[in-house]
Amino acid sequence: MSWVNHSIFFIDFEGNQSSGILEYGIVELKGCSIVDTKTRLCKPCGPITSFDCNVHGIRKEMCDEKTFFSDEWKNFASLRERGPFAAHYSGTENSLIKATWPYARQSPDFVRLNSTVREWGPWIDTAILYGQFFPQFRSGKLQDIIKAAGLQKELDLNADRYCMINRRDYHCALYDALAGALLLRALASIEEVAKLSLAQLIILSSLDPIKRSNLEQSELPI
Repeated sequence: MSWVNHSIFFIDFEGNQSSGILEYGIVELKGCSIVDTKTRLCKPCGPITSFDCNVHGIRKEMCDEKTFFSDEWKNFASLRERGPFAAHYSGTENSLIKATWPYARQSPDFVRLNSTVREWGPWIDTAILYGQFFPQFRSGKLQDIIKAAGLQKELDLNADRYCMINRRDYHCALYDALAGALLLRALASIEEVAKLSLAQLIILSSLDPIKRSNLEQSELPI
């Protein structure tokens, strides 16, 4: 079955190992449609530097009355049971979520049939996928790929619909998650890519030869 028919959860976090996750954005993509979104600010676990604030625009006073990201365990664990996670440069999101919860609940492998894992990954990674399918794009940055793919107007229309009014720009968690989800959806317009299974898409999302060798190898129709 094509990956397009599965629920895939595009994740973006704002924050770092020092401050903790200050904001998350989730976009559920299925059948080339955005079927659900969720976002909120989270109480910091450590200091928010002025440099970080200039990047993501999140100030301490915006978060002090919020609850910690760690309170979202049931939400993220249940999403991982339903489908794989995706991100643009997934190493960052994987590191941040593992800093809070090293392991997920027992969840489907999504690569090896009838197998389960307690990992948050393997992730679908749009930065890696676009690097393979569109090597002519000069930059792997999210904003640059969105513009190169002609998706900026569509992103802003979706941001008007789903994002908080003061969080409709790059380095805002739901905005970035929407951007990644639109990039992933756009890949379905390529016939050869749309035919890939979920397992094949996940395998293509890893450039690490050791990780690839540990995943179930399939014949890729590309």
